[in-house]
Amino acid sequence: MLEKKLPVFGKMKKQYLFFSFLICVGFIQAQGSYKLAVLKYNGGGDYYANPTSLPNLISYCNQTFGTTISKDVPYVEAGSKDVFTYPMIHMTGHGNVVFSKAEAENLRLYMQSGGFLHIDDNYGMDQYIRTEIKKIFPDKDLIELPPDHPIFHQKFEFNGLPKIHEHDGKPAQAFAILDKGRILCLYTHETDLGDGWEDQSVHNDTAEKRQQALKMGANVIMFVFMQ
Repeated sequence: MLEKKLPVFGKMKKQYLFFSFLICVGFIQAQGSYKLAVLKYNGGGDYYANPTSLPNLISYCNQTFGTTISKDVPYVEAGSKDVFTYPMIHMTGHGNVVFSKAEAENLRLYMQSGGFLHIDDNYGMDQYIRTEIKKIFPDKDLIELPPDHPIFHQKFEFNGLPKIHEHDGKPAQAFAILDKGRILCLYTHETDLGDGWEDQSVHNDTAEKRQQALKMGANVIMFVFMQ
């Protein structure tokens, strides 16, 4: 059913997303607020990990930039037309991820229409998510972003992606799916930004690490609406 509905919905999505993005551009909004969401997926992975992450990042952005992003962060299913409601969707987890053909097509249409998907490996997702990203974009490869990429130089200056949690001790890396220079999907690996966004009591991260994570997250959100 979803595959049959997508072409019909596709006639509406560009106008809707364009209107949503006009509201968000410049981090100035005269009335109301807009929402970000967390992606719900199948495969057994814990899509619900880090429940305080995105609300905390939103609070940080609202305080830092004067934005009016809603603190209500819903879960949205990968195959739902509701994904088109959100200018940015966050995805995390530790384990398996599986997208059906219809879900992959829905997410591809979402990103090609102007939506932005941020995938943050919460440790253990990497071996699964790379295969699923390939389902969404079979003709595109993940490209590692260099330290001088604008996403690291928004409100806050970074020399590449900060390392928040050690995990395997590998360097933090930021990968992207690009289309004509625009980032459609950002995949952050070996950093665990989401853990750094969580309440301090959850992981006992230092104030410095939490600030690094929040500032990099704020850069991502700022970049989404400015690219």
